[in-house]
Amino acid sequence: MRWLKSPVVQFLATGLVTLVVVIIATSALSRSAADEEAVADARTLTWVLGTSVAQPAIPEGLVAGDAAAIDRFDRTALDRLLVGDVLRVKIWDADGTVLYSDRTELIGMSYPLGEDELDVIRDGGTDAEISDLGRPENRFEREIGGDLLEVYTRIRSPEGEPLLFEAYLGVDQVRESRAQVLDRFLPITIGSPLALVALSTPLVVLLSRRLSRAARDRERLLEAAVRASDGERLRIARDLHDGVVQDLAGSSMALSTAAARADGSERQDLEDIGRSLRVSMRALRSLLVEIYPPDLHAAGIAAALDDLVAPLVATGVEVDVDVSGDEGAPRSAVALVWRVAQESVRNVARHARAGRMSVTVRRQGEALVLEVVDDGVGFDPGATTGDDRFGLRGTTSLVREHGGTIEVDSAPGSGTMVRVEVPIR
Repeated sequence: MRWLKSPVVQFLATGLVTLVVVIIATSALSRSAADEEAVADARTLTWVLGTSVAQPAIPEGLVAGDAAAIDRFDRTALDRLLVGDVLRVKIWDADGTVLYSDRTELIGMSYPLGEDELDVIRDGGTDAEISDLGRPENRFEREIGGDLLEVYTRIRSPEGEPLLFEAYLGVDQVRESRAQVLDRFLPITIGSPLALVALSTPLVVLLSRRLSRAARDRERLLEAAVRASDGERLRIARDLHDGVVQDLAGSSMALSTAAARADGSERQDLEDIGRSLRVSMRALRSLLVEIYPPDLHAAGIAAALDDLVAPLVATGVEVDVDVSGDEGAPRSAVALVWRVAQESVRNVARHARAGRMSVTVRRQGEALVLEVVDDGVGFDPGATTGDDRFGLRGTTSLVREHGGTIEVDSAPGSGTMVRVEVPIR
């Protein structure tokens, strides 16, 4: 039995025992990590859907059970909520009444909420658990088949009332996600300790891919939230344009007609009121541009810039807008130029006290160039602190992230020039 004492045999035996321990420990840890990650992804998805899709779409009257409000929410939000692995959604109030469900039979029914659900309504946060399909409020989920993961988070109604947004996801999909993670850990759990060392480089690549996948998933969720936010802002802008702005336009025309028929002081009063209404209309249109920027490729950046500077023109500032060479430029480059122009013009309106301003957009080589120049009071870019130039600092970071350059040339009493170059390759 001398061979048992051989260093090679002892090394192999030690390596085998180590390998078994590594396999068992890694399998247990990776299974636990996979479970936690899959549930965390489900919680993140539910939070984004609740706060960025459902909450902005809730109309007034939903909490009161108004049928029109329920129908409006169903038509505008349901398709954006039942995405990916989400199979069913519900919205509850704190009393346990189902304010909305994709199964309309449940709307208006009341069921007792659990302590965890009440805690979320009261304190916020997001929680998840395996759905109890034996509960009466979950009777329609039995038709889906299989276990369901029940995830809920707090949202608020337009009236300020805290509500519970609840999403149901298939456990089979969660288990599939876990299996994918386990498969990625498989190379770690095989081989000898020496093989583990040899596999360190592939492991780094493996983890990098996993992180990249998670980053892409987060980016998709963020894009979904941004699209939901843009949709809500567009709805608000359209409602204002089709409602208040049109009403103001009609009132202005009516006043002009009445002023033409009036005499003396009454005519002057009516003309003054008409001018005030027209100023209000211009201010409201500028506000609509702030709420939802125009479709730059449909209307063109030149038209968008004309709308942007309209409030300054109304106050007596001489403004020149010159746009050329933007044809064929990428949407991202045009959008970035618009973003910087918007912030620069906003700063001129708030701080510069300028009498004249020029906004120029032109193509220079492989870049789109923006210049915003004013003859205002200027400032010291190096000494400015606080929130006054926070927006411009934010756009500076955005320009640099896109590979562009931004230059701010200003001094007290000498006006300001903002120059941006955005690559269009």
